[in-house]
Amino acid sequence: MELPEKAETLPLQPGVYLFRDALGKVLYVGKAKILRHRVRSYFLGSRVADAKTGSLCREIADLEYVVVDNEREALALEHNLIKQHKPKFNVLLRDDKTYPYIKLTVQEKYPRVYVTRRIKKDGAQYFGPYFPGRLAHRIVHLIHRHFQIPSCTVDLTRFHPRPCLQYYIKRCQGPCVQGLTADQRYAETVTDLRAFLEGRLSELISALEARMLQASNAERFEQAAAYRDLVSTVRQVAERQKMARADGDDTDILGYFQERSLAAVNLFHLRGGRVVDRQEFFWEDMDEFDPAEFFSGLLKQIYLDAAYVPRFIHIPVEFEDLDLLETILTERSGHRVGIVTPQRGPKRALLQLVAKNAQYSFDHRFRVLKPAARAILEALQTALMLPRPPRRIESFDISHIHGVETVASMVVWENGKMKKSDYRKFIIRQRAGNDDFASLHEAVFRRYRRLQSENKPFPDMILLDGGLGQLHAASKALEDLQVINQPLASIAKKEETLYVLGQESEPIHLERHSPVLHLVQMIRDETHRFAVTFHRQRRSRRELRSKLVEIPGIGEQTALKLLRAFGSLDGIRRASPADLSRFLNRRQAEKVRDYLSPLIPPARLSDSPNESQ
Repeated sequence: MELPEKAETLPLQPGVYLFRDALGKVLYVGKAKILRHRVRSYFLGSRVADAKTGSLCREIADLEYVVVDNEREALALEHNLIKQHKPKFNVLLRDDKTYPYIKLTVQEKYPRVYVTRRIKKDGAQYFGPYFPGRLAHRIVHLIHRHFQIPSCTVDLTRFHPRPCLQYYIKRCQGPCVQGLTADQRYAETVTDLRAFLEGRLSELISALEARMLQASNAERFEQAAAYRDLVSTVRQVAERQKMARADGDDTDILGYFQERSLAAVNLFHLRGGRVVDRQEFFWEDMDEFDPAEFFSGLLKQIYLDAAYVPRFIHIPVEFEDLDLLETILTERSGHRVGIVTPQRGPKRALLQLVAKNAQYSFDHRFRVLKPAARAILEALQTALMLPRPPRRIESFDISHIHGVETVASMVVWENGKMKKSDYRKFIIRQRAGNDDFASLHEAVFRRYRRLQSENKPFPDMILLDGGLGQLHAASKALEDLQVINQPLASIAKKEETLYVLGQESEPIHLERHSPVLHLVQMIRDETHRFAVTFHRQRRSRRELRSKLVEIPGIGEQTALKLLRAFGSLDGIRRASPADLSRFLNRRQAEKVRDYLSPLIPPARLSDSPNESQ
């Protein structure tokens, strides 16, 4: 059935549609109030003439759809599918900057504070986000000085013989050592800290003043002085918050500048009426720029998953599902959210100011930095005699200790930055021992045999960490695959000499300040880091597995299952009998618990594991 005919069979209900190419990859995800009408419109002559729609329609090989109950569900499902598939014809937010939160681990006996950018369902309490990011670190520093709640990773489920330096410089109450602080005092401090972070400052000041008076009457003057200093600090914070609140509501303002297939967006965060931070986003290779469609997709990606949404969002253009997005954000945030396009007055002037900043960002990115980046790639092309400036480089390295747990890593540099989603790890299968060349041959062979079988393009250049031996090993792997004319180079350590396949007799020595050398070194160093990290993970898991195998009745496969399920010996020690019974019979479970339980203090066997930041 042809696609226009298939579109005519779609239901007259709200839902989400997906366009796929011939390989099954999702090209575009969209939502519709009426599926049949929306999808059918793509195949009308007037729409196909549109540049973006025409490019999309030429690649569509199949379409799928999901029917939902209402437009609200369609919007949420569309957002989740875009995040999952990252279709190339949707507006994709590639900036992963998040703002920090302060985490208070109230689930622990002795709670601690941390600055974190990830919210987890771990029982802790999170406060924020904080604008700008350094504000969270300043607040935690204040907490250390005045509340003496630490940010350490010490195991507080047991006592230690002596405290660390933080206790002696009065940044911690010392809950890690028995007798340094009373549980009641620590809990009281945590209660004060929660009031401070939740903004209940008047309540906190009253409680602290009462304790100060009580300590003074009891002639505990040092303690009374500590309460006095804390009251002074909290009062200063309260005054600053009053001033900020008096200036205006929290607002985000978005402005853009677009030219040809390039676009830049600036997002200004106003908190209490003041600009506290801004973000920059950039897009390239946009077939056609429709501001309304662009901002519809952008706002969904920024705010639908955001932990905090301001009361107002100012945008330069309105779009079709603006009212629906307003409603959803209002429900999720717990306060009224307005998405508006100011037409006059100070708000319009601010919107124009953000747009002007977006133009400056555009100029800096695409008219200053891009030419420099292009020059570096052209210099790399000239130095290595490549057929064209490389857009994608794949780099390999081997890591092992005396031939044990040999692994290989592959990292990818693409369009000016590392592309971590394309990184790959290889467990070397053949028993190569200390033979790095054989290990590299296997990794390169497996990687490009896979690309051949999937009919995917090869990179513009393959880079190896090593010298001539590594270069020839990788070359032999490509020969075994009957791959010819593939640019291949290696960079030797210490001398930082570059060897290029086909001109090995003329190694390249770049100046140590050369940006081309810096680029190659950066890719090589990232490859090495990735390989060493993977090797350490493998070695650590092997050592843990070896310890488990020492238990009578536990073999290699059973040990591996336990480590995969519980992550570590500590996780296995703390597993309940019911959890262990999923992998072991009763006798095996008893042996495991008997073997591991002496390693835990008896009073702590039932505690939950302590989570480190």
